[in-house]
Amino acid sequence: MTLRDRLLALLVVIIWGMNFVIIKYGLQGMPPFLLAGLRFSLVAFPAIFFVPRPKLPWKWLALYGLTMSFGQFAFLFYAINVGMLAGLASLVLQAQVFFTLLLGMLIFAERLRIHQVIGIVVATLGMLLLAQASLRSQGVSTVPLAGLLLTLGAAFSWALGNLTNKKIMTLFPQQQILPLVVWSALIPIVPFLACSALFDDRQQVLNSVLHLQLSSVGVLVYLSFAATLLGYSIWGNLLARYETWRVAPLALLVPLVGLVSAWLLMGEALSSWQLGGALLVLVGMAVNTFGLPRWGAVTRK
Repeated sequence: MTLRDRLLALLVVIIWGMNFVIIKYGLQGMPPFLLAGLRFSLVAFPAIFFVPRPKLPWKWLALYGLTMSFGQFAFLFYAINVGMLAGLASLVLQAQVFFTLLLGMLIFAERLRIHQVIGIVVATLGMLLLAQASLRSQGVSTVPLAGLLLTLGAAFSWALGNLTNKKIMTLFPQQQILPLVVWSALIPIVPFLACSALFDDRQQVLNSVLHLQLSSVGVLVYLSFAATLLGYSIWGNLLARYETWRVAPLALLVPLVGLVSAWLLMGEALSSWQLGGALLVLVGMAVNTFGLPRWGAVTRK
């Protein structure tokens, strides 16, 4: 991966890591499914009037929109609704990395090198340490089973979206990422609004629409343009040009950015356990990206 692409991947990690703070602010003024529906409405409109429709069958647009967009966030929001801690959900969601790697090996016959396996194992230990630290910091000893399964469903849906993205770019190599992101955003709008009608508090929906706050507008702009249009476009382009094992593990850095941004912007304290877990994630990602140090070569010098 070139330095430019590594920096672009880092930009996406920062944008997505900030997502959890932004969403937390957004949910103070708007119920979750309505927020998600309006998010993808802003991604699609008015952009579809200026961005040409992708030259691929609608079934691929539908599959991408239902996995990457609707499935991921519907499962995630409902998991939080049934009691899953938001911070812990952001960590469990990164199981998408392992689902993506497994599906990549099964579908695209990709192979992992030894240093990538070691790096992913180290980063996973860091994630588990972060998860345990998150439970301790909030005085929680158990995780609700329904919330855990729903969050894993969100992770699997994200992984399916990653593989759908790669498959589309393999079958239609001239396809640009931005039109795919824009036009696929049409797919989850109606399902999200239907979920809003079924699960969101109706009075809260009415109040948030009639008394739309400036902060809610800012949240929607960030989620639509930064996190979705920019983030998905860069991420999809990287997945199209590199093996999944090069790109997907970088998402393990997202909760780390989330923790740091919550500390800087919301005053949430970081424990020594969280710092230790974060360090393990960084070490694992460094090994996965740059390989193991060549001790023999260093000694000879």
